[in-house]
Amino acid sequence: MSADYYYAASDDMTVKKKTGRISVESERTKLPGKIEKGLKRLLIIASVIFIAQLIWLFGISPFIPFSTIEVHSFSGLSREQVLSIAGIDDSSSFASTAAALVKEKLSNNVLVESAVIMKRFPDKLSIFLYPREAAALALTTVNSKQVPMYIDRYGVFFKIGNNAADKADIPVLSGIESPMINMRLPASLVPLVANLSDISSSSPELLSAISEIRIERKTWDGFELVLFPVHSSIRVRVENNLTEDTLRYMLLMLNVFESSVVDSQKPQEIDFRSGMGSYKIKEPL
Repeated sequence: MSADYYYAASDDMTVKKKTGRISVESERTKLPGKIEKGLKRLLIIASVIFIAQLIWLFGISPFIPFSTIEVHSFSGLSREQVLSIAGIDDSSSFASTAAALVKEKLSNNVLVESAVIMKRFPDKLSIFLYPREAAALALTTVNSKQVPMYIDRYGVFFKIGNNAADKADIPVLSGIESPMINMRLPASLVPLVANLSDISSSSPELLSAISEIRIERKTWDGFELVLFPVHSSIRVRVENNLTEDTLRYMLLMLNVFESSVVDSQKPQEIDFRSGMGSYKIKEPL
C-alpha cells in the first residue's frame, strides 16, 4: 500500500509540476502578444497624427492668409502703396500669391530699380525693394517753371523733384527734348549716364566742377557733349563717352589756362574729341 501511495503522490507532483510549467509558458506566450498589440496601436495613432499634420501643413495652412508680411521699401513708396501695387491684401496666402507676378508688378513701378520677393512656407512673405539712384538730371517745364527730372544709370527718367539735397553733385544734362517720366534716353547715351554714376561714386568732386553737360546731335549720326565748367568760362567739347580720366585731364588743362593765360588769349572752347585737347585763341578785337 505504501508503495502504491508513494507512486500516486509522485504522479500527483509530476502533474502539478507539469501544470505549473504549462501555465508559465502560457503567460510567456501572452506577453509578446500584448506588446505587439500595444505597438500596433501606437503605430496607428502615430500614423493618424502624422497624416493629420501633413493634411494641415500641405492642404490647409498654405491657403490661410499670411501671418507675416515684411516690406522693406524706401522713401517715396510706403508699405500701403507697395502692397496695393503688388495686389496683396488680407486674404492673400502662400498658395494664392505668385512671387514672379508680384515681382513683375513692383518692377514696373518707375521708382523701383529691382525687387526681390521671398515666400517662406507656409505663411510668410518678404518684399525687398531697391530704388533707382539719380546719375544725372534734366530740366523740364511744369506750370511755366523749370524743375529737375532725375535720370538713373540705365537712362530712365524716374522722378520730378526740387529737393536741393537730391541735386548735390548731380550733373545737369541739357539738350534733351521734352523729357517725361518713364522715358528713356537713346541707347547710345546710356553709357554716358552709367559712367556719370560710376564717377559720382568714385570721384564726386570731378562732377561738382561741371555745371552743365549739353548733348548735341552730330550732323550725321550719334551725339557729342559740351561741358560747362563751374570755375571757368572755357567750354569743353568731348565725345559722348565721358570718363574719369577725360575729366581729370580736362580740369587740369583748364586750371593751366585760368592760372597762366590772360583773358584775351583764352580760347572759347577746347576740343577733346580726338583724345588730345585742341583749341583756337580768340581773335583780337
